[in-house]
Amino acid sequence: MRQTWRWFGPGDRVSLDDIRQAGAEAVVTALHHVPTGAAWTPEAIACRQREVATRGDGSPSGLAWEVVESLPVSEDIKRQTGDWREHVANYRTSLRNLAAAGIQVVCYNFMPVLDWTRTDLAWRLPHGGTCMRFDLVDFAVFDIHILKRGGAAADFPPEVVEAAGERFAVMDSARQRNLVRNIVCGLPGAAEQLTLDGLRAHLEAYGTLSPERLRRHLVAFLEEVVPVAEEVGIRLCCHPDDPPFPLLGLPRIMSTEADYAAVMTAVDSPANGITLCSGSLGARPDNDLPGMMRRLGSRVHFLHLRNVTREGDGIMSSFFEDEHLRGGTDMVALIAEVLREEARRRAGGRADHSIPMRPDHGQDILDDLKRHAQPGYPAIGRLKGLAELRGIMTALSHPQHGIRA
Repeated sequence: MRQTWRWFGPGDRVSLDDIRQAGAEAVVTALHHVPTGAAWTPEAIACRQREVATRGDGSPSGLAWEVVESLPVSEDIKRQTGDWREHVANYRTSLRNLAAAGIQVVCYNFMPVLDWTRTDLAWRLPHGGTCMRFDLVDFAVFDIHILKRGGAAADFPPEVVEAAGERFAVMDSARQRNLVRNIVCGLPGAAEQLTLDGLRAHLEAYGTLSPERLRRHLVAFLEEVVPVAEEVGIRLCCHPDDPPFPLLGLPRIMSTEADYAAVMTAVDSPANGITLCSGSLGARPDNDLPGMMRRLGSRVHFLHLRNVTREGDGIMSSFFEDEHLRGGTDMVALIAEVLREEARRRAGGRADHSIPMRPDHGQDILDDLKRHAQPGYPAIGRLKGLAELRGIMTALSHPQHGIRA
């Protein structure tokens, strides 16, 4: 498993020096400043590669940009409206330019409007640190009483609707503003952040677009870009919905094993692959992460290893970002399946036998609480997670007791 670390560019409060000291082997990043739908130029890609390769003092960092996260898919492509054909053409150009620069793994997602959703970005934990949390009642407050989306109450269980009404009745304006800010935060590092009015406009633009139609649009997109990925040697990998259940009346199409299997079958190419995010998929009780890795592993091109603790039994539930070795996912069992897949790849002569992984998210602990890095991306919390994951990897791959081909 190739140990990588997400970096948001020169403005990231977790520096390349920090990443190097954490023991990461490579960097995951993107050109967040390039508008969605525009092509990534060779010059911009080369500039980011130089930044990754250089420490703060100008000396070589020993790191390289190996995984793109994310090369964003525009809302026009998802809806097949406006300039979507031009955006697809630009996407193909970006893939060619990335491949020419030596980058072979490109993560993307197909979530409408919001790339992830949390109601609290700094939820207080018993040990004094903080983490990100999705509170279903708070989200219902936002959807029903603040956004006032038509028909929103019908999308929640009756007890959640009742609790949301009670909570909203005692929620002051400052807490309402903070809730709105958290929910429309968007992707960390993105150039644009949605306003409440902007969110309403996006929801109206999606109208009654069904999950079936959105899936057809994803397949149509892949039919356009996967041949280019095959040609230039890039492995595309779709990130799951986060959280993996419908929100705001928007369709979700990459939330379960069946969702992934359907898309992998529809565009059956090694270049059409999976970002297996144990945290996103783990927020549903019916997702078996070790089993998914075992059954779909040949198409897994990128791993996000994190853990969440669900606070209810339903598909739609509150959850919080737990420590990497706690929560609902058996991380030891999942990593064991990853190592078995890598052993199969080595035995089969696959060049991509080492699957890049990164310690996804992390709790803000110790000096993280003063650093105020990107939400979910602290230095020490992720360092702790990477150390724990590395320990499991080392133990399971020990020459005397480990997993072999």
